[in-house]
Amino acid sequence: MIDKALKRIFLPFLTILLLILGTAFAQEGLDSGDTAWMLTATVLVLLMTIPGLFLFYGGLVRAKNALSTIMHSFMIVALVSVQWVLIGYTLAFGPDVSGIIGNLDWLGLSGVGPEPSGYASTIPHYVFMAFQMTFAVITVALITGAFAERIKFSTFIVFVLIWTTIIYDPLAHWVWGGGWIGSMGALDFAGGTVVHISSGASALAAALIFGKRIGYGREPMPPHFLPFSIIGAALLWVGWFGFNAGSSLAADGLASIAFVTTNTAAAAAVLGWVFTEWISRGKPTVLGAATGAVTGLVAITPAAGFVSPLSALLIGLVAGILCYAAVNMKTRLGYDDSLDVVGVHGIGGTWGCLATGLFASTAVNPGGANGLFFGNPEQLVIQFISVAATWVFAFGGTLVILYVLKAIMGLRVSTEEEVTGLDLSEHGEVAYAGFQVIHGYGTTEDRDQ
Repeated sequence: MIDKALKRIFLPFLTILLLILGTAFAQEGLDSGDTAWMLTATVLVLLMTIPGLFLFYGGLVRAKNALSTIMHSFMIVALVSVQWVLIGYTLAFGPDVSGIIGNLDWLGLSGVGPEPSGYASTIPHYVFMAFQMTFAVITVALITGAFAERIKFSTFIVFVLIWTTIIYDPLAHWVWGGGWIGSMGALDFAGGTVVHISSGASALAAALIFGKRIGYGREPMPPHFLPFSIIGAALLWVGWFGFNAGSSLAADGLASIAFVTTNTAAAAAVLGWVFTEWISRGKPTVLGAATGAVTGLVAITPAAGFVSPLSALLIGLVAGILCYAAVNMKTRLGYDDSLDVVGVHGIGGTWGCLATGLFASTAVNPGGANGLFFGNPEQLVIQFISVAATWVFAFGGTLVILYVLKAIMGLRVSTEEEVTGLDLSEHGEVAYAGFQVIHGYGTTEDRDQ
């Protein structure tokens, strides 16, 4: 009898309470499925930097610089996460000021909360903010591959904060935050300009100003531990589904399109790179396959939500071949881009943005535009303008930043410190306990002998 009485009293009350909460949730416009997917996508993109990129880069350098290279990516997550909360997010996505920059309304995340935003109506504003933060993190982390094995750690910290604030944040606003590039009609689904061209152009500026590593071109500098790099590349491939499919900002059909085009382009680029390398050098390498996958992922990034899977296949195939040629051109041009950021991200991102202007179709995404091959040559012109503007802004801006830092605090460690290795000279550690690196490419001796 008591149980029946309790049910009669509490069941109607519980039903009314659930209706009230459901109504409130519906009024907010939040969708639990979209929110869950975007939280997952945010984690996947963060996974691309730690541990994906730091393993990829860490395995490619000499053993005496493995920890310092890993430290770059790890510290960037901390530095940019704080910068993004304090000022980066409002500069990139705050209310527009003349198409150039966001205002300071969201300084310190003031006015940003769990409610939806104008950028994504079905997920919390906090989730959108965090998702975009992971893009800022990996973009500047990519640049570190250009000056690996020779940058002062103190200079590195200052560079990361300045570059993110005056290069990345304005560029993200131009493309995604209501700025002039996006308003012009440029298509960049997940960061061909904002992430890959900006990092590639900045890497070129850095490689030119830092100069070559000691012994570059005269002594071998092969990767010290390729399994690290292959694992890192695999994590990048997996994480890229959050990067591209997450840029739909919803668990919807567009996310599924971006998911399929992302995997298709990566697979095609592996084949493009591997068979080109096999023909030109006589052997297909594992590192070539891993790098090829990254080139395809880079190239499809701006196009992922605008092109069909067949178009993605062609974009990826060309990316593998084109970026292979670009990476091998580095020695002829004479600059030391330690980990091939320019050839992979600069050239791959440029091809991807232009390819978007060729293959984009409103049949795939009605919210986009048709490209040249679907009757709209103007889109290719718009894409070219966005590419050129990004190259000029990122390259020129990075030159200025590095020239100033060179004059004020210096860029490179000393010759003795570089020969010793940055792990010991900058951090007082070695990657492999019990051993001291002599040449940094495989020759070691026991430290106790």
